[in-house]
Amino acid sequence: MTAAAGLGAVALAAALLVSKPFIVVTAIAGVVAGLVAAVSLFVAAARVRPPSRHQSSSWRWLAWGSITWLTGVGLRPVAEGTPFVLTFADVLLLVGTVLLGIGCGRTARRPAYGRSLLHYVTSAYISAASLFAICWVLLLGPVYSKADEPSTLVLPVVCLLVICAVAPAALAARSAGRRIGIAALAVLAAITVEEMATAIGRLTAGGTPALITGIVAPAAFLLLAAVPWGGRAGAEPVRSTPSAVVDGAPLALAGIATVVLVVRVLAGRPDEPMPVLPIVVGSIVVVLLAKVFVLALETVSMRGTVESGERQLVHLAESAGDVVLVCDHDGVIQEMGSGVEAMYGYRPQELVGRSILDYVHSEDAPAVQAALRAMTAEEESSADRQGACRVSCRVRAADGTWRPAESVATRHPGDVEDLVLISTRDVSDQVALRNQVAHLTFHDGVTGLPNRAYFEERTREVLARKGLGGTAVVFLDLDGFTGVNDSVGHAGGDYLLSQAARRLRAAVRADDTLARWGGDEFAVLLESGSSGGSGPSASSGTADAQSAIDLAERLVRAVSSEPFRVADRDIALTASVGVAFAEDGVPAGDLIRNADVAMARAKELGGRRVEVFAAHMHADVVRRLELAADLQRALLAEQFAVEYQPVVDLATSRVTAVEALVRWWRGSTFVPPQQFLGAAEDTGLIVPLSEWILREACREVANWRASSWDIGLSLNLSSRQITAPRFVETVEAALAESGLPASALTLEVIEEMLVEDAEEIINRLSELRALGVRLAIDDFGTGYASLALLRQLPVDIIKIDPSFVSGLGRDETLTLLTRTIVRLGHDLGLIVVAEGIERPEQLELLREMGCTRGQGYLVARPMAARGVDSLMRTNLSPLQNTA
Repeated sequence: MTAAAGLGAVALAAALLVSKPFIVVTAIAGVVAGLVAAVSLFVAAARVRPPSRHQSSSWRWLAWGSITWLTGVGLRPVAEGTPFVLTFADVLLLVGTVLLGIGCGRTARRPAYGRSLLHYVTSAYISAASLFAICWVLLLGPVYSKADEPSTLVLPVVCLLVICAVAPAALAARSAGRRIGIAALAVLAAITVEEMATAIGRLTAGGTPALITGIVAPAAFLLLAAVPWGGRAGAEPVRSTPSAVVDGAPLALAGIATVVLVVRVLAGRPDEPMPVLPIVVGSIVVVLLAKVFVLALETVSMRGTVESGERQLVHLAESAGDVVLVCDHDGVIQEMGSGVEAMYGYRPQELVGRSILDYVHSEDAPAVQAALRAMTAEEESSADRQGACRVSCRVRAADGTWRPAESVATRHPGDVEDLVLISTRDVSDQVALRNQVAHLTFHDGVTGLPNRAYFEERTREVLARKGLGGTAVVFLDLDGFTGVNDSVGHAGGDYLLSQAARRLRAAVRADDTLARWGGDEFAVLLESGSSGGSGPSASSGTADAQSAIDLAERLVRAVSSEPFRVADRDIALTASVGVAFAEDGVPAGDLIRNADVAMARAKELGGRRVEVFAAHMHADVVRRLELAADLQRALLAEQFAVEYQPVVDLATSRVTAVEALVRWWRGSTFVPPQQFLGAAEDTGLIVPLSEWILREACREVANWRASSWDIGLSLNLSSRQITAPRFVETVEAALAESGLPASALTLEVIEEMLVEDAEEIINRLSELRALGVRLAIDDFGTGYASLALLRQLPVDIIKIDPSFVSGLGRDETLTLLTRTIVRLGHDLGLIVVAEGIERPEQLELLREMGCTRGQGYLVARPMAARGVDSLMRTNLSPLQNTA
């Protein structure tokens, strides 16, 4: 029986294949293609990570739609023999089509027609009805007039509705969602074509559609199966179809349908037996009218919203202090906000009808006119439409003053033409603040002069614009200003600087740039074409070398001509000035540096003078820097040594002390002290170097004293060493480490150092004196405050300067001065040491005067520690050894 059933099925299939080959072939192709698509979509949804869960869900809807559709296609050959027009296979095809439509529509998260559901539905209906009207006129109408089965058209019509409903969503999707959506649309379109061909075949009572129409749907399903696997990870996102195209498609289809209908009427086609076309066309008209009515309501509502928003915007702007006005593209004011009266003093009604250009500064008027032109539809580019136009200008107030303002112009729709909405804000306070900040950035707060940043920029501009001819830079430093802040305070020092700035400003020409460089330094830029002086020659001469030097000398006189009055005290200062001239290939920075180097040279030579930069000055500075670096390395490598020059008692010829002197052997080369001590003082290396000398000398002298030789140690101090932190503690530690008694150590200072930093130096020396250390004034007689210092500071020894000793026996004045110093020392109970004894007659005169001690090349030259050891072992005095 089973075999019989099987034979029957085979016989039925064979009969169908013979009688209706189109249906059988298309059924087989549809089943295979639908099955492939369903499997592909299910696997893709399960294994491949889609962009989102929503996307994966659309794939499953498409898969179930494919299964339902292939089932209907597979059953269609069997159902063809039933007496029903719509068979159960057609129902499955209908359901499958709807499921495919749902999957296609879910490829996008948002509806493409999108302002509202009503808008979406009406647009979809207009599209479907228009397509149906076109198909009816061109294809279905002539066939339908000869048939009597209207239900045959249900499936094609449903397919049209589904396509029109989901097409916007599929086109609005992005990236992979858009690809799968377009593929699904292709499937629906292919199904529609196939069902349209099938319906025509049924209506023509046995007409068989072409085989190609039956293969379109399977081909589309195969395309749908391939799409999920054709994407590439990280691919650039695909742009969605512009909303203007999607919104305009229904109207375009309605227009095409209208053209087709007009052509049909003009061709005189006969009326259809059923009023299908009038009903469809009438429904389209009704829906369009309803759509227009709804859009009109929405437009009115939107206009009201816009007007309300504009009122709120104007109110908000005026509340924030802005002036809001509306004008045309020629600048004629149409409306004026009430804020103009409070801000500029005008009444709003008196400005209406006037041009805004009447109240804008003439220099700013072109920018305002350009902004107004940018608002016109003809000149406005697509980029301009996305933003407002901003312009800054000066506006005349009712009192005649010009006030800076910032305005923002935007397009404003009007009843006849578009206008311009302008919001203006008074920014006088902001501009004043910016100017103040700019002034503070480039000017000195103490003197009011331009600062270093401005001077550097100005020098670069002048050299770039005017060239080199006559351009010079003058640097000035106030000599002796270091002690002003200590004596009268920082406020007094600032007041003195402001007085100096006024004097210097009066000495330079208005065309030249005077700036405060920093501290107590000032700089002047003499531009080419100015003489730097005053009087007739200033207006007609050029800034040659002599005029720059004349200006420099005039600056020196301006500072030193009279004392500065600060805190009821007269303070006399002088100035050191350096001048540098612009040269080919020398940038602005080097020109300024050269003037600074020349000023430093003037200061080294004693101050109150003018120095012109020469190439060797910079070379000297470079050498000093290199020397400082070598000093640093020598200190680490222990290249220094200590030599000792004996100090003898002139009466007994006995060595009473030695003076420690530093020596530097750079490899096998001896570097004289006068070549490196200045650099060591400037760089601060004198502090660690002197500490090393102190520890080394204390250790040697302590060893000699341990050998029953009563000998003392004398050591010179520099200003930087005395003022160094914990200097007193350093001396105390060296004495404790070596075991040398404090009374055996004599520390020497020069008078100039005591005069410059008297208070701090005297305090430090007093602390050393409290330890038991003896103090000596070196180079006595060369200063101008010697007697006052002897009264303030408990000094034990004074050392006569070698310049006095060198004239003994040859210069009566020097001999008299030396005798006076010796007598003064005896009267004060001080030990007097004569330095620089080189001739026998000098020694005899000093003994005759009663000078206590002496040292010099005649007495003994500086020697290493082993030389002092030898002298100690022979028990000879240097004078005896010399004799």
